[in-house]
Amino acid sequence: MKAIWNNKTVAEAPKEDLIYIEGNWYFPPASVKTEFLEKSDTPYTCPWKGVCQYFNVVQGDKTSKDSAWSYPEPKPSAIDAVKKDFSNYVAFWQDVQVQE
Repeated sequence: MKAIWNNKTVAEAPKEDLIYIEGNWYFPPASVKTEFLEKSDTPYTCPWKGVCQYFNVVQGDKTSKDSAWSYPEPKPSAIDAVKKDFSNYVAFWQDVQVQE
């Protein structure tokens, strides 16, 4: 699967390596091209997953604010619920298209 923004692939991995949580595909950290991500200051804490880290997706002078996120240290109960450790996996939304 691929995450595409501004005609660039920002993440790519086999579907079986991704984790599907609440309607979003989470890419393994090694599959994400970090040169497209910049940490955002936008705060959010999910009641069941824990503290979220948002990222802006960037390329040159173009920015898609808060279009990626991850959970650096998800709650142990969330890992139990998902049945896989999704620490630092990255999900995308807004104008980043995830496709097979």
